[in-house]
Amino acid sequence: MAVSTKANTLASTMPKKAENIYIKGARVHNLKDISVEIPRNKLIVVTGVSGSGKSSLTIDTLFAEGQRRYAESLSAYARQFMARMVKPDVDYIKGLCPAIAIEQKVITRTPRSTVGSMTEIYDYLRLLFARTGKTISPVSGREVKKDDINDVIEAIANRPSGDKVLVLIPFKQHKNRKPLEELNILMQKGFSRLYNGEILRIEELIDSASQKTGAVPKLTGDIYVLVDRLVAKAFDEDDRHRMADSIGTAFYEGEGELMLEINGATKLHFSNRFELDGMQFEEPVPNLFSFNNPFGACPTCEGFSQVLGIDEDLVIPDKRLSVYEGAVAPWKGEKLGLWKDQFIRGARKFDFPVHKAIMDLSKTQYKILWEGNEFVNGINDFFKEVEQNLYKVQYRVLLSRYRGRTQCTDCNGYRLRKEALYVKVGDKHIGELCEMPVSDLTQWFANLQLSEYDKQVGKRILIEINHRLKTLIDVGLGYLTLNRLANSLSGGESQRIQLTRSLGSNLTNSLYILDEPSIGLHSRDTERLIKVLKELRDLGNTVVVVEHDEMMMRQADYIIDMGPLASHLGGEVVAQGDYNGIIKSENSLTGKYLRGDLKIEAPRTVRRWNRSVSVEGARQNNLKNVDVTFPLNLLCVVSGVSGSGKTTLVKQILYPALKKLKGEPVEKTGMHKAVTGDIEYISQIEMVDQNPIGKSSRSNPVTYIKAWDEVRDLYAKQPLSKMRGFQPKHFSFNVDGGRCDTCKGEGEQIVEMQFLADVHLTCEVCGGKKFKEEVLEVTYKERNVYEVLEMSVDEALEFFKDEKDIISKIKPLSDVGLGYVKLGQSSDTLSGGEAQRVKLASFLGKGRGQGHILFIFDEPTTGLHFHDIKKLLTSFNALIEQGHSILVIEHNTDVIKSADWIIDLGPEAGVGGGQIVYAGVPEGLKKVKESYTGQFL
Repeated sequence: MAVSTKANTLASTMPKKAENIYIKGARVHNLKDISVEIPRNKLIVVTGVSGSGKSSLTIDTLFAEGQRRYAESLSAYARQFMARMVKPDVDYIKGLCPAIAIEQKVITRTPRSTVGSMTEIYDYLRLLFARTGKTISPVSGREVKKDDINDVIEAIANRPSGDKVLVLIPFKQHKNRKPLEELNILMQKGFSRLYNGEILRIEELIDSASQKTGAVPKLTGDIYVLVDRLVAKAFDEDDRHRMADSIGTAFYEGEGELMLEINGATKLHFSNRFELDGMQFEEPVPNLFSFNNPFGACPTCEGFSQVLGIDEDLVIPDKRLSVYEGAVAPWKGEKLGLWKDQFIRGARKFDFPVHKAIMDLSKTQYKILWEGNEFVNGINDFFKEVEQNLYKVQYRVLLSRYRGRTQCTDCNGYRLRKEALYVKVGDKHIGELCEMPVSDLTQWFANLQLSEYDKQVGKRILIEINHRLKTLIDVGLGYLTLNRLANSLSGGESQRIQLTRSLGSNLTNSLYILDEPSIGLHSRDTERLIKVLKELRDLGNTVVVVEHDEMMMRQADYIIDMGPLASHLGGEVVAQGDYNGIIKSENSLTGKYLRGDLKIEAPRTVRRWNRSVSVEGARQNNLKNVDVTFPLNLLCVVSGVSGSGKTTLVKQILYPALKKLKGEPVEKTGMHKAVTGDIEYISQIEMVDQNPIGKSSRSNPVTYIKAWDEVRDLYAKQPLSKMRGFQPKHFSFNVDGGRCDTCKGEGEQIVEMQFLADVHLTCEVCGGKKFKEEVLEVTYKERNVYEVLEMSVDEALEFFKDEKDIISKIKPLSDVGLGYVKLGQSSDTLSGGEAQRVKLASFLGKGRGQGHILFIFDEPTTGLHFHDIKKLLTSFNALIEQGHSILVIEHNTDVIKSADWIIDLGPEAGVGGGQIVYAGVPEGLKKVKESYTGQFL
């Protein structure tokens, strides 16, 4: 059974069952020939310090082998590329079931993908609207219906017995035909009578017609073709068949229209065309509601919801100004300023508040500013005049200055053609449902009243929709809307959305591997997430979670602890068993933190502050006009449940507003009144987020922190380099010279697959070593440049201990807990949290003398073990001691209790959030009852 030497004692605690998953001799990356047994149909947590081999065991061994076995079941065409798919370095894996890995990457970049389409809720909504939706006419507000043969038969059957019924269709005369020709055609079709109040025989009309002019007497007034004569009674099956034939013929010949005349008086009209109020409507089908299909997409924006137009934020860049103070940017100067003057003069006539800030105007007033009225010309009129003068170059320049991506005016951002928005379920169209937060949408479906027939039709669809909505709320995403773009989600959010889709598909007997699903979740929401994972397990699946969260470990059925440390010092199974077993383990670093032998101590003293920046009147998204003060020269943490407004406050208001005040270019600033305080004191603002550190696959940590330049210089100084005339550029994989000419220094070639993900294959010329053979012959301490790139940061520190310049550059990587990362590891394989810490290391390496920097971190504990959080906090303190300020958005209680100042937002997510629940030192937060953060502290 298990494991490396250190865990042999624990190995015997669990009997080896035939149905369990058994891995023997795993050697991927830093794994040291380990064997481990994973119990089936349980919730298993794999934990350990960052870099100890958790992902190598789960994703790179278990999942990779599951994927490879799946690939072997594919067609010969797909397999010809797969033959070179590398088999994980493992002796064998027994008992493996189909594997699904859900990683914390934002998997989609397309602007068409939304939360609704990713969770498949939107697909079910389309089906619901196509099957049960009622098309409402925008003219009269009546429901659009089309009559069918049954409707006409029922209308006749419901008449009192003995009523005489005539089935009529309008007599239509073709413009190029004479009446006589028309009558002859009707005779050929088998009709024998017309009707205009009295019954006329067509044969007699033809006989009495003038042969010269083709004129027919008696053809005056409203004329109909008589299709059938019936008497109302209790109809049997044969009668109904005969009536159905007549009525079908009438609909066909009458081009969708027919009329019943009853007892020579009452007239009933029927139409099988889908129209009302003189308008033709589209019949609801699922594709009508798809913005990814040309049939349903808005023709103007093609389903993207945005078009190139006049950008309101460019026209009114500062919404704190009034019209009088010059809020409308283009209305400046001698000539164009006349527009502002005319608006102010006209505004007196209808009491428009020209001295009121734009952000305080009502919706109606704001609309008048843009569209004008009988007294004033608005901004739209101004741009119409500009467009009429585009032959003048200055007007073309003026227009280009205010153009940007704006909401499509035809579909109002709903992405669908207007016919789709006429279809409603429960008084709402599909676009309105997609704008509601998931929590509100769930409530709406709970209160939805449908007719008995619609309930039967939509029963299965509603079960699927409600199940997925419930899961979204359970994983803490109730604040998202279905039309939220997938590429605007964080890694943790997109991972939990994939989890919703997996749960919705109700797979059983599968292996789910999740990479830290609790990222970006407040402790309150982690409880719900655990419940969801247990549901997945109870369906009969094996759920393996790579996780550092203590709550998750307490609830797990089984824990595998990797370690003892990172990189070459890790790769072993230190302990395994249930929670109590891990706590008792002497070798487990995780166990020591869980028992309390090791812990992250809260600082004894809290730093005092006398400098700060303040945001006044923040009211972007769900923020409710809040005023917040952010102290400087210390560690300030912004906390609160997921969706309470933390990102909006810090990343959409504070960060861009400060950059703007510093004169740096920014895209858009969220709505607020002002940012004040010691702004001059801050020399620069750095947003250290989880975006990748480089677009190129050749980008890696050692080039990002500028340490590779020193390594290249060192290798260029070696005797063999001097003999061969090699310069530092020969040791670069970014320029031609020393790098492999086939793979251009990538070390691999990419085969593009038609229907599958691209396959990465090792370069056959250099064998993945990136450099030419003659360059690799140059060594320092018997290692060439490729071998240096393969070293972990900790190994490199030991190897280069005599080279002070190199040590000073790479030491910060170790300080922020990245000692396990390879120097040459491609940037696109780093997780979001790792990329963020590489950025932090680059700042630590620059040291003092950069003025006062305000660092903003977005959840820096992503992917960190307790042990690494300790290192991270040490790095933060080092930056503060260098004279900088740190502002952190965080859920981790260890970071929160180590803060000098806490700003807690909430109390709930979405509409229920956006308020300051608490601002002060950590001690005070514990006493605030409304704060979920305080409860978990």
